[in-house]
Amino acid sequence: MSQHLLNNRREWLKLSAMLTAGGALPLLQTFNASASTDANAPVRIGYLPITDATPLLVAHHNKTYEAQGLAVEPPRMFRSWAQLVEAFIAGQVNVVHLLSPITVWARYGSKVPAKVVAWNHVGGSALTVAPEINEVKQLGGKTVAVPFWYSMHNVVLQHLLRKGALEAITKGTPTASQVKLVVMPPSDMTPALASKQIAGFIVAEPFNAGAELLKVGKVLRFTGDVWKNHACCVVFMHERDLNQRPDWSQKVVNSVVQAQLWTQNNRAATARLLAKDGPNRYTPHNAETLLRVLEPNAEQAKQYQASGAIRHPEWNEERIDFQPYPFPSYTEKMVELLKITKVEGDNGFITALDAKKTASDLVDDRFVKKAIQQAGGLKAFGFPESFGRTEVFGG
Repeated sequence: MSQHLLNNRREWLKLSAMLTAGGALPLLQTFNASASTDANAPVRIGYLPITDATPLLVAHHNKTYEAQGLAVEPPRMFRSWAQLVEAFIAGQVNVVHLLSPITVWARYGSKVPAKVVAWNHVGGSALTVAPEINEVKQLGGKTVAVPFWYSMHNVVLQHLLRKGALEAITKGTPTASQVKLVVMPPSDMTPALASKQIAGFIVAEPFNAGAELLKVGKVLRFTGDVWKNHACCVVFMHERDLNQRPDWSQKVVNSVVQAQLWTQNNRAATARLLAKDGPNRYTPHNAETLLRVLEPNAEQAKQYQASGAIRHPEWNEERIDFQPYPFPSYTEKMVELLKITKVEGDNGFITALDAKKTASDLVDDRFVKKAIQQAGGLKAFGFPESFGRTEVFGG
């Protein structure tokens, strides 16, 4: 195993140990010890430098939190999900975006008292492959990187592999009918693809756009073209704040929802403020890469339809879009799919989960419903005015 993949595996093992009831206990004890002194804690944002974090960062840049009367610290950027989860469990940050399946693992695998309060975005991810690969079946016998076992990326990728009669494996050398999956931080994926260490990766933007612009990879499928308007990252907050500081929590969610609406109407400005030369240097990405994600042109859409990266133009999916309501049907479907998605580590807790009960228990939608109403309803985001829907999958 190369040093590169060895380091990634160590990162995974670190998080695996942390996201168990025993492994999380010391961090939770640290969190609980701060209860008496943290009653007036400011908004402490934790994020990875991906477009999934956009609403949290836009709200900070636009001083939306302050407009709600909240004190807020400068957002803290983390390089990996392991670092972000560790900081959240210990209470170093109190408002984070997490891959939606990680929240399932955190709440039920390690008993972290926290809940999903809103979606951060919809879509915003893609399967990017080496230039010579034109269909999923050509990934047979090759290695593909995912950002985390408990990720929507792993769920969607394995759905595509099953459709292509390919088996996902996590160890050993893949046969022609198998695809080996490895966990890799998003920032490492493009270099690994360029050096042919992997044949592809599935991850959040703007790493797919970055690989395109560097001409080391191409988008094979957009995840939003596989699962219509699916969530990827969600806003996760401590139950202690939700229960003991409901006014504070409402203002946090109000800020995130307002930032999503602003982003929808100011996509180019959002790309510039997130860029590495923006006033807050939120991400290491240039504006050109971010604009390709946030404000793609019509010519790009035609090219993706011609290549098959987009097979459902009638869905009118944006490359990344913003809608805050956490639909219960999505959480139910996610839990069902997690039960048939291969991961490393002990996932026995997943088999015991009831999808409907999990959707009700994992999510606290009290705050986001009020925030959406104040923002003009779901129609203000370009979505049907309903808190119920049917999940739609495409081939």
